[in-house]
Amino acid sequence: MDRKISFIGVGPGDPDLLTIKALKKIESADVIFWADSLIPQKIINFSIEGSEKIKTSTLTLEKITSKMIERFNEGKTVIRLHDGDPCLYGAVKEQLEILKQKNIETEVIPGVSAFQVAAAYHQAELTIPDITQTIILTRAGGRTGMPEKESLEDLAKHKSSLCLYLSARHIKSSQKTLLEFYPPETKVIVGYRVSWDDGWTSVIELKDMEKFSLENELIRTTIYIVSPAINTIANRSNLYNPSYKHLFRGK
Repeated sequence: MDRKISFIGVGPGDPDLLTIKALKKIESADVIFWADSLIPQKIINFSIEGSEKIKTSTLTLEKITSKMIERFNEGKTVIRLHDGDPCLYGAVKEQLEILKQKNIETEVIPGVSAFQVAAAYHQAELTIPDITQTIILTRAGGRTGMPEKESLEDLAKHKSSLCLYLSARHIKSSQKTLLEFYPPETKVIVGYRVSWDDGWTSVIELKDMEKFSLENELIRTTIYIVSPAINTIANRSNLYNPSYKHLFRGK
């Protein structure tokens, strides 16, 4: 069997939301690199006794990857845990590139994202026919910046379901921009440390987003889902409509 380093999405916090594949990897790893500021201890507790757990919140990219390469070259089974899904704001690509340069095979295992869990808590379908069929996952610019063509203003023009990650510190400007395109009473799901023991979610109106964030001292680990589909009476879809014919129901 070819050896490889696995990059694993472990979801937003709740251990029960781990995929079976992720759980098996954690249970069999010799060395676990984990973003300790974003992943709860409960998930690490699935590891085998004697495995090495390396916290990465204080480490640079170079230190993380050099330690991974060192452990891998010692013949150990190495995994890297990321919160949520690695494809979203995980800084995964730069790690993979360094390992590739060392001819180390890698794989990425997906995980559940916070926007999915927050929506599920409120039984919200974010793609309702005739209201919106699009979900945009984005963030405020901040220090990271944004490509010019992906400004919040340009994205908000679609008036679709819009999920804001990593944006609590910029909520004043974000709300101002969103109110240019969405009605003030548009519902917003706010999630803080979604699915952690001390986490919570709430449904508010867009016009109250800044005030609510300040009152709850939200500065990080927060997601906002702005959508005209939240708390909306859904139009009937064609999928289960008896008058709508498709491949599996026949004529």
